[in-house]
Amino acid sequence: MTTSDHPENISNSGGTRNPSGIVKSAILDELVDRWLSKVAVLVAIYVTFRGHNAPGGGFAGGLIVGGVFVLQYLTGREPHVRFRAILRPTRLLGLGLLLALGTTAAPLFVDATPLESHIWKLDVPLIGEVKVVSSMFFDLGVFFVVVAVVLMILLSLGTRQSTVFGDEDAA
Repeated sequence: MTTSDHPENISNSGGTRNPSGIVKSAILDELVDRWLSKVAVLVAIYVTFRGHNAPGGGFAGGLIVGGVFVLQYLTGREPHVRFRAILRPTRLLGLGLLLALGTTAAPLFVDATPLESHIWKLDVPLIGEVKVVSSMFFDLGVFFVVVAVVLMILLSLGTRQSTVFGDEDAA
């Protein structure tokens, strides 16, 4: 009998317990990884890019992707993208802040008001005319900030604060 087949390592739901005592369910793991994550990310992308014309935007899309990472955390794993753990959400936070700040300040360089929106119409082969709105970049910045904050909260659960912000050598 292997250690994973030992009676105290098997839960009533059919999952197995890892060394920390958390029950891992293969069905829940499969459901989150193969289906819910992909569908939720597609919905988040739709909501994010739809946000400048209708309800939604970067905040709502970021919360949906953050919910995917919470589901990954609840299945007993670290948040990951394509089987790579996300270890430095502070870089994502910085990218989002720079993108939002740049979108806010860019109109000032052409004698316009902050956050003034501009529309570019592009002709994309096989698709047709696509409108790109400058507020979309602000929404993407907010999206990255929200996702980074959710990841920082998840990664800080059960760890010391110094390891979340990348200054492990300072202690």
